[in-house]
Amino acid sequence: MSKLENYLNELRDTRATGEAVKETSFYPALSNLLNNVGAELNPKVRAVINLKNRGAGLPDGGLFTARQLKKLGGDGIVSDPAAFKGQQPERGVIEVKGTGEEVRDIAEGEQVTRYLKHYGQVLVTNLREFLLVGREASGAMKFLEGYALADSEKEFWQLIRNPRELAKQHEARVSEYLKRVMLASAPLDAPEALAWFLASYARDARERMEREPSAMQSLKSVREALEQALGLKFEGEQGEQFFRSTLVQTLFYGVFSAWVLWSKSDGGKRRRDKFNWRLAAYTLRVPAISTLFEQVVTPSNVRGLGLEEVLDWTAETLNRVEPEKFFERFEREHAVQYFYEPFLEAFDPELRKQLGVWYTPDEIVRYMVERTDRALREELKIENGLADERVYVLDPCCGTGAYLVEVLKRIKRTIEEQGGDALNADDLKKAAIARVFGFEILPAPYVVAHMQLGFLLQSEGLPLAGNERVGVFLTNALTGWEPPKEPKKQLPFAFHTLEEERDAAEHVKRDEKILVVIGNPPYNAFAGTSTEEEGDLVDVYKQGLIKEWGIKKFNLDDLYVRFFRLAERRIAEKTGRGIVCFISNFSYLSDPSFVMMRQRFLSEFDKLWFDSLNGDSRETGKQTPEGKPDPSIFSTPFNREGIRVGTAIGLLARKEVRDEQPEVRTRELWGATKRQDLLDSLDAENFDAQYMVAQPGVANRYSLRLSEVGADYLAWAKLDELCKVEPLVGFLESRRGGLIDTDKDELEKRIQMFYDPAVKWSEIKALKTGITEDASDYKAQEVRAKLQSKESFQPKNIRRYVIHPFDTRWCYYSSVSPLWNRSRPEFWEQCWSDNGFIVTRMKTEKTAKGSPVYFSTTLVDYQTIARNVSVIPLRLRTSSLKRGQKSDKQSSLLDYDDKTVDSITANLSARARAYLDILGISDVDDNKETAALVWYHALAIGYAPAYLDENGDGIRSDFPRVPLPATREALEESAALGRQIAQLLDTETHVPGVTSGALRPELRSIANIRRMDGAAALNPQAGDLELHAGWGHKGRAGVVMPGKGRSRTRDYTSEERAGGQNALTALGGETLDIFLNETACWSNVPARVWDYTIGGYQVIKKWLSYREGEILGRSLTSEEAREVTQTARRIAAILMLETELDANYERVKAACHAWE
Repeated sequence: MSKLENYLNELRDTRATGEAVKETSFYPALSNLLNNVGAELNPKVRAVINLKNRGAGLPDGGLFTARQLKKLGGDGIVSDPAAFKGQQPERGVIEVKGTGEEVRDIAEGEQVTRYLKHYGQVLVTNLREFLLVGREASGAMKFLEGYALADSEKEFWQLIRNPRELAKQHEARVSEYLKRVMLASAPLDAPEALAWFLASYARDARERMEREPSAMQSLKSVREALEQALGLKFEGEQGEQFFRSTLVQTLFYGVFSAWVLWSKSDGGKRRRDKFNWRLAAYTLRVPAISTLFEQVVTPSNVRGLGLEEVLDWTAETLNRVEPEKFFERFEREHAVQYFYEPFLEAFDPELRKQLGVWYTPDEIVRYMVERTDRALREELKIENGLADERVYVLDPCCGTGAYLVEVLKRIKRTIEEQGGDALNADDLKKAAIARVFGFEILPAPYVVAHMQLGFLLQSEGLPLAGNERVGVFLTNALTGWEPPKEPKKQLPFAFHTLEEERDAAEHVKRDEKILVVIGNPPYNAFAGTSTEEEGDLVDVYKQGLIKEWGIKKFNLDDLYVRFFRLAERRIAEKTGRGIVCFISNFSYLSDPSFVMMRQRFLSEFDKLWFDSLNGDSRETGKQTPEGKPDPSIFSTPFNREGIRVGTAIGLLARKEVRDEQPEVRTRELWGATKRQDLLDSLDAENFDAQYMVAQPGVANRYSLRLSEVGADYLAWAKLDELCKVEPLVGFLESRRGGLIDTDKDELEKRIQMFYDPAVKWSEIKALKTGITEDASDYKAQEVRAKLQSKESFQPKNIRRYVIHPFDTRWCYYSSVSPLWNRSRPEFWEQCWSDNGFIVTRMKTEKTAKGSPVYFSTTLVDYQTIARNVSVIPLRLRTSSLKRGQKSDKQSSLLDYDDKTVDSITANLSARARAYLDILGISDVDDNKETAALVWYHALAIGYAPAYLDENGDGIRSDFPRVPLPATREALEESAALGRQIAQLLDTETHVPGVTSGALRPELRSIANIRRMDGAAALNPQAGDLELHAGWGHKGRAGVVMPGKGRSRTRDYTSEERAGGQNALTALGGETLDIFLNETACWSNVPARVWDYTIGGYQVIKKWLSYREGEILGRSLTSEEAREVTQTARRIAAILMLETELDANYERVKAACHAWE
């Protein structure tokens, strides 16, 4: 429950007693609200109700900071009572009246006047409305910020009948308002504190805009001008949000920039007059922003959008800033960047995420600029590097200007190294104006970049003068590089400076000889803006993916890919030589989707260096190979989490006289010190010796990473090369489990209700199942009606369904779309009795843990062992109609008895069949045993630990490759091992000695269900099988997250050792008791069984996470509890085969068929 909803509930419930007085009865609710909000501040703020009389009366409450709360002694008494003497609440006092009074009347009363004189600030409230009251410099009362939940007492008590809805409308804004109240009297001299205030007001302004869609029409001309000037289109809801965000950033950073210049005009000291945002346009000098500001901040626009009040509050806050202290910190290195990132994080975190706006740590910026400078000198033979007047530099996504500042600093150092003179500052200024360029699409960082560069030049003693400006332009970097096909549209005169900005940016794009493209491009795909030119940028990276590489599913929509293409085109196709240096998502280094992009790099550049910075949450779990922390390179004191994706720095150099072959060097950096490691590496005597030479080629899809694979791995057969039809894709439900259940009867019951027209929608809706919840492409009632019109409930379509290894449930299948998000009819067609499936994947984002293959005879989920699993049927069934004979009763010449005829063939490619022919095996279509030989062999190889250890990188980056035996005897022996693995993996197959019949001695004691106290019997009816040990919980959006759980590690007992030393060697030196609850456990789960992983999932722990009581909603059945026992024994049996599996792998590898 939200803070505001809780407050409203308390008010409602208190009033509902009928015994409440109009004021004091509601104090607890108000106190709770204020304390919950205050707890989020630093220092925390606490409301204390009913203060002592300090000479001005008895305030209803006071707002104290945490540092004012004194510690108690051991006897519960304040150790120094004198510490409280004369202490006033730092953040003001509170005056509360009943809901029937008006806050302005209360504020103007004699009581508040007294409090104001004594305490300086009063928060006045009638419970439904708040008003902050302060003082002018003269001491006169001044109404500051206010906030109303309702305009009248009657309306308030009506609205409060539905507290959740009222809270939903006001929660964020009320919380922000109260935080501003609690901070209103706090010192304001830190850039990050002012950034928070600006973001808070900006968010309020944006919400006001959203509530006034008709008033937004008055800004149509601004929208059209922005679209033309920036070279983009604001499309869809995201486009609307982006447009509003652009306007708000323009407003608030326009005001902020004007305030900076206004403050600076008096030497950065506190002025006697007050800053007035209405006069901001007169002092605003940032190009483009001044025009936008003037067009947005007209009286009619400001009043129509309800922005006048919030801009007044903004100016009031700016007037509170201590300018000398603020500018001392603001102009200090990095403070400017830190000013913008917290602003955007607080103002629009979703936009920040979508556009990938992250502060680039200083070490990264310095490293990249220094590497670029050296590459210019060493590879392009430009002796002065970045300082050479021929070197034009572009950061196409410059943000707050960090790279541009560092480039200018490097230029300055070079000039000074050459002796320098009194014209150094002028040289630097010329570079900043005429050959060091930046493009930015967001107004706020654009303003900050201009400030940063201006401060730099000012510190050098030669500030910008008159109409001079630095080379940072407000533009869409991804468009405008080619002259338009149609005549250029002229902007209205009111936007002439915006037009000048566009033309100047296009001059840089089309005419300047850009030699360096450097920066940190946005990472994510963004759908809010679009143009045909921008969308076509990466077409060259898509050509051949399907036809040449067989890659049908790819994602090249992330913005950083477009920026790479832009840079590549600029340097390789336009200038003909130069440097590209980007830090970005590292997926392009080896992901199959980027194969054409990599091939392009290798053809267009001569020397390429890649620093893989790792830190990926999915691939490595942000851990080093040794298991130590490997944080994101973007992890900073401000943003400790950094970003989820792994990153890499790529430096690509193209020479004027090309080399015959490109040279690719790559290295991996890990751990918490890798930023400093990068800088330190610059001091190496032989820089290139720190890298390994990569060998990109067709076999590894031109991978730019080093690969840990066996010597012959790339010559072996890939699994997708062995099958006749392309691997199928697993089923995708996306109905939050509505079509899947561990309980067959429950599933059948709700699906029957869904199909039954006699069952009311309200009855089905009450089940709260996923199939009754609307989604973006799923309208539940419409889908139900469609199903009922096309088919009836089919009991035979309730099938077994594997979610994860050894986690098999029930599902209901229908091909009627969109009941299933992806119904995969081509897969369903192969789900027939006596068929089986090899489950694998093309690639995985994760470091390979466990086998990359699985076996099932059931339907398979698309995430069984990884995202988008690939499923290979052992055999294929195709159906055709056979025209029958006309019967005597048929009345039409077209009426025949048609029969469906099934044709079953082996799912083996022509090359696989040719291989088997060489071995003397040719009856694959008529013999199901020989049809499966190759696939069972693949299972045997895929479960050999030696194979997994030797070929980890190869297995991770593509479909697994397996060596094929050179003789029939070797293939049949390997397949026999693989068939054992298949039986052990398939939960639908009983395995004698393991899950049925007389158990093997070494398996009998494994994972038996026991009472913790040693007593004999468990009673399921008494809750003994309830799983409450912390194995799982629901995370965001209901996603099941694994928990730590409870277990006990111990030595084996003498009884458990009875299986023999060989078994213990295979199973691990110690064992665990895995808790169900305080009463029961699975006793003796050997360590290696517990840790066993397939496709990246720890098998038993994953199963338990979905059965935790709070998730399953019931106890385990006896059968379910024994599933863990059966699974543990199956895994133990697999582990005991590992010696044979490794020996088989070594034999096959030593004498394998020449596939390539």
